[in-house]
Amino acid sequence: MTLQFETLEYDVGGVKTVVKAIGKGKPVLFLHGASTLEGFDFAAGLADRFRVLCPSHPGFGFSGAAPHVAGMSDMVLHYLNLLDALKLSEKPHLIGFSMGGWMATELAGLAGERFDKVVLIAPAGLNDPAHPATNLGAVAPQELPAYLAHDVSVALRYFPDGSDPAFAEAFGADRAREGETLGRLLAPFGMGHPNLRRFLARITNPALVVWGTKDRLLPASQAPLFVEALPDARLILVEDAGHFVMQEKPETLRKIGDFLAG
Repeated sequence: MTLQFETLEYDVGGVKTVVKAIGKGKPVLFLHGASTLEGFDFAAGLADRFRVLCPSHPGFGFSGAAPHVAGMSDMVLHYLNLLDALKLSEKPHLIGFSMGGWMATELAGLAGERFDKVVLIAPAGLNDPAHPATNLGAVAPQELPAYLAHDVSVALRYFPDGSDPAFAEAFGADRAREGETLGRLLAPFGMGHPNLRRFLARITNPALVVWGTKDRLLPASQAPLFVEALPDARLILVEDAGHFVMQEKPETLRKIGDFLAG
């Protein structure tokens, strides 16, 4: 039997917040990256052992507008409020991908007692000048898929191919909407926080850092910096995988699940 996503909706501080949920077991809160273009289908790879909760950030994906968002602290506050609204019977694990990894770092750094284990997948946020991220603003739109996956065909699944004008129009509208919110989110410091190491140092939860060795967006050379800054962390480097490591190497989800279940 194929598991199906449930759609849950909450009013969080006046923001319609939609959570896609799948599976049964201990809850896992997943925080997505700077776009929702790749969706949440990957979560099925954890749903045999966990109940995976995939909210769309305010102003992203399925959730409502959030004109008040002026920086990452607003997202951290939103997720603390969402945790209250979820009324979970046990502490969830926390997974953050890309920008969601930065978000998870600040969230766990400030409220680590609300979570069990923490997984950071190709996290943004460190902004180390010796290991610079790619400036997406300088990447031509047609070149973006090659920055998201080592095997570009994996990323191209999520982009319009010209065969469906309606999909292409909706895709463009979604990216514009998310881009506007993203711009406000990044206004204070860009894609990160200058003191992120201080947040990482406060995360005493067992942590796992996951990174694709061929990530062209956020270099895997940042991975040891996260591991060194976290008090209790281990690292999984995924060979021949780009930024979309979960979509490109789905077997990675088994390793993440083993860490969470261990």
